Amino acid sequence: MNTDDLIRLLASDTVAVEPRVWRRRYALALGAGLVGAIALMLMVLGLRPDLGTAVLLPMFWVKFAFPVALLAGALLATVRLSRPGLPLGRVAAAIAAPVLAIWVLAVIALLGASPAERSALIWGNTWTTCPANVTMLSMPAFIALFWVMKTLAPTQLRLAGAAAGLLAGALGAAVYALHCPEMGAPFLGLWYVIGMLIPTTLGALIGPRLLRW
Repeated sequence: MNTDDLIRLLASDTVAVEPRVWRRRYALALGAGLVGAIALMLMVLGLRPDLGTAVLLPMFWVKFAFPVALLAGALLATVRLSRPGLPLGRVAAAIAAPVLAIWVLAVIALLGASPAERSALIWGNTWTTCPANVTMLSMPAFIALFWVMKTLAPTQLRLAGAAAGLLAGALGAAVYALHCPEMGAPFLGLWYVIGMLIPTTLGALIGPRLLRW
């Protein structure tokens, strides 16, 4: 077989790749992660009993909007890091902005509270379980996102793994907000951030091994 014959043989076996296939894959991964996180939350933790009245409070929506805003920035980072050659642009700023915003609110809340109240604002009643619960609820999305990213072509494997971990952690934190009774910005700015950093760190650690192609 000469070279021309070999080229024709290889070309005849090619399959067209659907454009933007990554969009459908990530949509499915996030959908599966969301369904899994909600199922885990309902089975293991349950909805907060006063959810009907809590949703009328502005701080509830701040608590919910915080991880959702982080999710948007982490999704952008994950998508860009899934394919070689795409610049991150202002992704870092998009991720940092909601964290800085909640920290500003935390400082304002602490300055406006009496010294006796500040400890409760920081520690709340659930600080011992909050990070672990956020991490638990992030696992369905974590697994699904790594599976999708493995099918694409990431090159910065540690950074890509961290982005996928942060995305999963933000989704887990958003679902956890439906259970969590805490409403203080200092609590959110510390323990929710720690909860999201756990899958982020895990993603960075295992990314080079699991995402290699």
